[in-house]
Amino acid sequence: QVQLVESGGGLVQAGGSLRLSCAASGRTFSSYAMGWFRQAPGKEREFVAAINWSGGSSYYATSVKGRFTISRDNAKNTVYLQMNSLKPEDPAVYYCAAKNGIRIGMSLNDYDYWGQGTQVTVSS
Repeated sequence: QVQLVESGGGLVQAGGSLRLSCAASGRTFSSYAMGWFRQAPGKEREFVAAINWSGGSSYYATSVKGRFTISRDNAKNTVYLQMNSLKPEDPAVYYCAAKNGIRIGMSLNDYDYWGQGTQVTVSS
């Protein structure tokens, strides 16, 4: 069982930056691939970024590639999402997710545990 708690959301101007954090409970954090998803009002939850168990491999949605960076610190049981050059289309609730197994997943169904989400708002 893994419990995930996101933090770092908030209000930022367009073009600004935010760093989201996701703290995981448990002693086997390094055995999970991790992902970030987001859900805007009236829209389906969508994939944003994912990282494998070691941090050596990552994948991004086209809409955020080059602006967002996912990373993890297994010693701290934490995964991060650095978001730069935020755009008006980025606001959403951002969710952290953990996937059993070490390989990256990009589908909601790949993930076994979810956090409660953190709100990101971008002002124009």
